[in-house]
Amino acid sequence: MVDQRRFDNQPNELLDSRAAAKLLGVELRTLYAYASRGLVRSVRGTRGLKRMYARDDLERLKARSSARAGHGAVAAGALRWGEPVLDSAITEITPRGPAYRGHLATELAAQGVAFENVAELLWSGYLPRETVVWPRPALPVAQLGKLVPADAEPLEVMQLLVPLAGLADPHRTDGRPDAIVARCRLLMSLLAAALAPAFNAAQVTRALTAHSIAAIAARALGLDEEHVPTLQIALIVLADHELNASSFAARVVASTDADPYACFSAALAAVSGPRHGTAAEALAQYADQVGSPDRAAKELDRRPAPVGFGHPLYPDGDPRAEPLLAAAKALVIDARAGTRTRARTLLALADAARAKKRWPTVDVGVAALVAAFELTPAAGSGLFAVARSAGWLAHVLEQRAAGFLLRPRARFVGHPVGVTP
Repeated sequence: MVDQRRFDNQPNELLDSRAAAKLLGVELRTLYAYASRGLVRSVRGTRGLKRMYARDDLERLKARSSARAGHGAVAAGALRWGEPVLDSAITEITPRGPAYRGHLATELAAQGVAFENVAELLWSGYLPRETVVWPRPALPVAQLGKLVPADAEPLEVMQLLVPLAGLADPHRTDGRPDAIVARCRLLMSLLAAALAPAFNAAQVTRALTAHSIAAIAARALGLDEEHVPTLQIALIVLADHELNASSFAARVVASTDADPYACFSAALAAVSGPRHGTAAEALAQYADQVGSPDRAAKELDRRPAPVGFGHPLYPDGDPRAEPLLAAAKALVIDARAGTRTRARTLLALADAARAKKRWPTVDVGVAALVAAFELTPAAGSGLFAVARSAGWLAHVLEQRAAGFLLRPRARFVGHPVGVTP
């Protein structure tokens, strides 16, 4: 039965009887029977319409009917790179890579669009023409730095700083979209500054005076200003990727109307897994095991990489990887012979994989770029989180606007009540 307490709330979307019956695939008399039994909410219509029916109840009833009809396996497959399970207007996955509100990510990166502008596009659907400048957070950097262990990696620092920023924000529960966007602009600057090793106070303070997120990231990582455009490319191609694990985690939390700090904390937890945001670290370790570029092809055949080659959404190659691999190659070419062995090995692995049509993913590009900059592998995971935070906020806003709780059902396969295992 429908929870009677929910009748006090007006449904978000109402359908007339014919549309409701069509959605369920039943006759009108069956729809009326469902309504009389309390399975579907109905309210009196306006302007001559007789009764209107709650779409969310109809969808729930349809899902239950599909499961009974043997469609449960289809639903389960949807959670494993299967059919789409949510409507979204943010990012479309195309053979040419992700398209943000109709703009290909790779083209935005190639055109030199600022990361902030791309973020605003993801959030609003509008791409600003003038370069956007965001305000910087006022932080007690020295005090925060004392809380960070000397060996802490960027993702660990971010997971510490985000809840602290939430505690310091007396208006964190303000759910107005503009208020959420305003505080997340500040939060993203904080994430970029957290790329500084062990949140070094001097480095963080200097980084936060930079003019853009990419420039903050460059200063935090100790890179020269000339590398800001390359970091901007990385941030843009990584900014969103539909219902990836961290964005979906953020959406689930957002569906409970939790504050954005909670949503970002959930997303950061998902990023920390080696099958998502820290895949570049596993690739760096693999490259070190391979040892040198000239052994790449042989080792890839003998001992395949654990991640990074072949993407379910891009059977003909991940377009996001190419600009990152090209940037890494340019850095390696400019380096002294015999240096940056890890980067050279990763590039050789990418070439060997392409020859066998085992296409490198964006994770290989991130690993190679970070290695070419001579940064620690963990810097790649941190950079991934900074970039993807733009997408997290887009999904938080969209989910809050959708107005429903993400609460899937499980198909019970255990022992029934009263049956001893």
